[in-house]
Amino acid sequence: MTEIEARSVANRLHDRLDAIVELLHRHEGDGRLPADVLADLRQQLDELHPADIAFVLESLPLDERLAVWQLVKADRDGEILLEVSDAVRESLIADMDRHEILAAAETLDADELADLVEDLPTAVLPELMASLDSQQREQVQSALSYEEDQLGALMDFEMVTIREDVSLEVVLRYLRRWEELPPQTDKLFVINQDNLLTGVLPLHWLLVNSPERMVSEVMAPDVNTFHPTDDAYDVAQAFERYDLVTAPVVDERGHLIGRITIDAMVDVIREESESEALGRVGLREEEDIFASVWASLRNRWLWLAINLMTAFIASRVISLFEGSIERLVALAALMPIVAGIGGNSGNQTITMIVRALALNQISADSARRLWRKEMAVALLNGLVWGGVIGIVAWLLYDSASLGLVMTAAMTLNLLLAAFAGVGIPICMTRFGRDPALGSSVLITAMTDSGGFFIFLGLATVFLM
Repeated sequence: MTEIEARSVANRLHDRLDAIVELLHRHEGDGRLPADVLADLRQQLDELHPADIAFVLESLPLDERLAVWQLVKADRDGEILLEVSDAVRESLIADMDRHEILAAAETLDADELADLVEDLPTAVLPELMASLDSQQREQVQSALSYEEDQLGALMDFEMVTIREDVSLEVVLRYLRRWEELPPQTDKLFVINQDNLLTGVLPLHWLLVNSPERMVSEVMAPDVNTFHPTDDAYDVAQAFERYDLVTAPVVDERGHLIGRITIDAMVDVIREESESEALGRVGLREEEDIFASVWASLRNRWLWLAINLMTAFIASRVISLFEGSIERLVALAALMPIVAGIGGNSGNQTITMIVRALALNQISADSARRLWRKEMAVALLNGLVWGGVIGIVAWLLYDSASLGLVMTAAMTLNLLLAAFAGVGIPICMTRFGRDPALGSSVLITAMTDSGGFFIFLGLATVFLM
């Protein structure tokens, strides 16, 4: 899809959202929506893909969200619950009774159900599990036995397997007996009598080869085979690297137990990106933008408290040099520049390092090289841009010594920002923490306090 087409799709979706919001506001004096408005809303929702309905629900305040949710056809509830964010899903499930939850679950496959089970009320789970046949129950329990960041929690159990000792003609006849192939089927998995994966048969190979040929002659060994305990994000990177659509999942003995598909991997990449963006500013979890005040407070207070403490430390650093600031008021005007440029440079560095860590591009040896490289970049930037602001300070306040202090402080603070920008995420990784968690808060705290101390300290020593 081109950028213009993507923008067009986004515009159409926003137009549909605006139309739904307009209909929701056409309530009568008693607050109820007229019958014709309800009919229009149902029609609008029926025409939308489940993912688009999820977008609409996430974009509405809670009362309007629940009003729209009640108008969605019951047989689409399960698909939509899978598409919405975790925070919004919680509000929708809270509005459903036991029968509605069970009806929504009936429409889902085992892997999809496993993704939803942890968000369902505990009282519903026994009845839900009892409603599944033995195979589905076993598959759900298998998926739930893995951590949420492991591949086993995401694998799909619906796949097409064939034997290696049959002809392509037999395979074609077998496929015609299916009403439809599982979504994202680009290859067939070849197994032997013991259910051991021996290779794969891409569908286009099946079509272009003679029907008389044997599967064993045409199939290819699949080097992109994964295990259920593999990290899901690492597998998602492999999908991106090798342009995969599906891949087999095997146990430690090589038995085929499931497959992983590109749509699941795209979700993993999106969730990882969102988690990193939230963690960088200290948010602990995804937040419903229309959540209650108390829920938002609980999500945000921790790193705000940490930020308050770091800001207090910065203020105490400034107070150490009150006398210098009183004697040279220009220091008060110039010191935010030093701290601000240092914070921006540090955030640039830390963003690059966090991304590299996420892609497993940094080793112990390369970390030392990165440190040297970033310090060199900071030194050159400090000399160039510190020199520029030093000349400006000289011209503004007619003081060459103030300009030199400004240049030196800018350079030193950029070096501090580079050192911290590499060191913070690497240290957090070594201690088993998310390298993005609170990174922006920490780097800003260091460059603010460090920048104030360096600039005011140099000014006190050389200008007073």
